[in-house]
Amino acid sequence: MKKLTLLAACILSSTAMAKGPLTVEHLNQFNKVGNVALAPDGQAVVYSQSNGGFAPADTSHDLYLMTLGENRSVKRLTTHSSRETAVQWHPNGQSIFFIANRSGSNQIWRLSLDGGEAQQVTQLPVPVNAFKLAADGKTLALALTVKPGCQTLQCTLDAQAKDAEKKDSALAYDQLMVRHWDHWRDQYREHLHIATIGDKVLTDAKNVMADWNTDIAGISEVSFTPDNQQLVFSAKIPAVDQAWHTNYDIFQVPISGGEKVNLTANNPAWDAKPKFSIDGRFMAYLAMKKPGAEADRFGLMLLDLVTGEQKEVAPNWDRSISDYQFGLDNRTIYVTTQDVGQYSIYAINTSFGDVVKVYGDGYAGNLQVASDKIVFTNHRLNMPPEIFQTGPDGSQLQQLTDVNATWREQVQFGEYEQFSFKGANDATVYGYLVKPWNFEPSKKYPMAFLVHGGPQGSFGNMFNERWNAQMYAAKGYAVVMVDFHGSTGYGQAFTDAISRDWGGKPLIDLQKGFEYIVQAQPWIDGERACALGASYGGYMMNWIAGNWPEGFKCLVNHAGLYDMPSFYGSTEELWFPEFDLGGPAWQAESDYQKFNPAAHAAKWQTPMLVTHGLKDFRVPYAQGLGAFTNLQRKGIDSRLVIFPDENHWILNPDNRVRWYNEVFQWLDKYTR
Repeated sequence: MKKLTLLAACILSSTAMAKGPLTVEHLNQFNKVGNVALAPDGQAVVYSQSNGGFAPADTSHDLYLMTLGENRSVKRLTTHSSRETAVQWHPNGQSIFFIANRSGSNQIWRLSLDGGEAQQVTQLPVPVNAFKLAADGKTLALALTVKPGCQTLQCTLDAQAKDAEKKDSALAYDQLMVRHWDHWRDQYREHLHIATIGDKVLTDAKNVMADWNTDIAGISEVSFTPDNQQLVFSAKIPAVDQAWHTNYDIFQVPISGGEKVNLTANNPAWDAKPKFSIDGRFMAYLAMKKPGAEADRFGLMLLDLVTGEQKEVAPNWDRSISDYQFGLDNRTIYVTTQDVGQYSIYAINTSFGDVVKVYGDGYAGNLQVASDKIVFTNHRLNMPPEIFQTGPDGSQLQQLTDVNATWREQVQFGEYEQFSFKGANDATVYGYLVKPWNFEPSKKYPMAFLVHGGPQGSFGNMFNERWNAQMYAAKGYAVVMVDFHGSTGYGQAFTDAISRDWGGKPLIDLQKGFEYIVQAQPWIDGERACALGASYGGYMMNWIAGNWPEGFKCLVNHAGLYDMPSFYGSTEELWFPEFDLGGPAWQAESDYQKFNPAAHAAKWQTPMLVTHGLKDFRVPYAQGLGAFTNLQRKGIDSRLVIFPDENHWILNPDNRVRWYNEVFQWLDKYTR
């Protein structure tokens, strides 16, 4: 009897732990690794972990300290209800700084790693958006939203009080941009401020760019000079043409305030992310060469502060750098870059320009370098982000965290593989195939054909909440993602190929990729295929509707461009359409009509689901409404789903559930 009871318990236990397909609820419940900060000596890492409430029902968001080495251990540092962000180490390695809303607004706090409670560092009258701590351990660069022209924070408070007294709700503008991403622009800008940590809580800070009516490009674009007496930062010069040029420059300003010197005035294109070597001899930064191009190649520039020599490092290496860190030898720079469907880590020798791959499986980010190790986050098509470490040469790879071990035990992911074929102009084009989660070779499966946005982007080896390939594999679809001409990570010429050719080579690549995968994988039923895309991917759904009308059983268009001339007049960052489509919409030789989906609307016949966010100012909702109007007027089966509180993306977890459910109902309707 006892043996039977034990056997039954084992069976029940096995059944309880049986893996199933990924669901949108799973997608909303996985644990997320956020901030990652490697200690100056490389012996420990602090990271934030946001729990999704899977099992147990834990939704905490706290900081953890992991000691590295043979006896690795993890210690929870915080248990506060507020979220801690922007973690940074004190140079002595004895404490950390972070931003948290524990006193009414986001302020900076300091926590000793010897124990005790976090101590408040700032109590400014405005929230701290971001900060950077100088190597002296006491000077803070603060990103604060203030009114341009205000020399004091009190001046900003007075302006806010005056705004609150207004009886009308009008917004008035004299120049572009009038809105950006998902909000209307107001009179306030994000400026750099300086404060010095002392014995008392900081209640004031000095604005070092008060006279500028512009924003800094972000705190990741800010660095202290080696002597801690100057700041370098990336921003646009205040001007009326900011909406239609990409000329970010790098400026230097004393921490005491004063003249801002343009260090990259000779480059009319984008300059970004200045950083200094540990020995203080070199300043590196990233630079594009094509004015107006937001997807040009970011090359690595190096300025020798002793000799004054300036050069591009590895100028013939055909990759665009996303982020970088100096190595301890001050002559090696480690970089991350998109690379044939991955986000890889490379080491570049600044003296000779040698480039060596260090890591290249999945998407590597949050690059940190200290001591004898590189620490980074990594995610893949079958794994949410975790923290890894490797040696400087790529050896001794270790996964440091496994924050989703329990969550992953419940989920069976589909197997995936990269493939390639001959696309437009006989060029080699890559893509990814994800098999259904319970794949059986003898069965036929419908296809979900995902088209990425950007358009200079990629659907590579990555784990994405918004467009997660495994979600479609979980519903029994073969998932096909083609990195068509215009995709990033395959050389700059391949990326540039989409500019002035939105509906040309990319469509040919998609058609040839579809044909290739159906022939190469006979278990895929090409007669039961639906295509899906967002942003440029949504544009492609509209373009396919008029230029490949018999290609798919159904289409799903999220935030897609429908009428190109009206898009130009309602989007915000004009440099993008002007570069990619050949100038303003009224310019005779531009492409707004040549590649306009609305111009082919008479040929539409494929059922389409259209979804859009009302707060989307990149591709305003009228684009989705226009597509739906055409579908309805032509009597084509169609459905419009609007999210009033969403921007270009679907970010709210509950809205994400609704979005995926709408999509799968639409796909099932035409493929089952």
